[in-house]
Amino acid sequence: METRLGGNSYQMRTFFRDILGTIILAIVIFFLLQNTVQSFVVHGPSMKESFHNGDRLLVLKAKVAYAFHEVERGDVAIFHPPFNQREDYIKRIVGLPGDTVEIKKEAVYINGVKLDEPYVQEPPHYTLDPVKVPENHYFVLGDNRNNSNDSHNGWTVPSQNIIGKAWLLIWPPGLVPNYSLNEQLVGS
Repeated sequence: METRLGGNSYQMRTFFRDILGTIILAIVIFFLLQNTVQSFVVHGPSMKESFHNGDRLLVLKAKVAYAFHEVERGDVAIFHPPFNQREDYIKRIVGLPGDTVEIKKEAVYINGVKLDEPYVQEPPHYTLDPVKVPENHYFVLGDNRNNSNDSHNGWTVPSQNIIGKAWLLIWPPGLVPNYSLNEQLVGS
């Protein structure tokens, strides 16, 4: 009889140890995810055709996405615009600190070099005189160039306002279309 009670006691301790281990692992995973990714829902048409109103994304938080490299031209960034810290915007990084951005002849030029932008719904039907991007700021444009409140309206994004980099489309499922500098510079 004692052996049997001892066996049950051992099974109970093993059971509770396994449950406790599972709970601790779930808590660790929860806090790890809370500090590395967040979800984001696209609102509005400013990023058409890359993203549509209602698309759901996973965003790598800035401290993770940019832990080993700087923000890159072509990244799709989630950020607080400088005029509204309570709202999140999604736009494409076009100009880096120190770059000169110009929009003419329905094209974007960075430091005098025309960008090839396959993600743009239609070319911009406006012009922008050369603008030098301030230190620690980024020049952002929506992929739907003619229907986007973005840096062509006279503002840039301070680096501390960047929340993260769009990573995965949750719905509809897919990868986020990011384009490297070499893929964009027509003159390279």
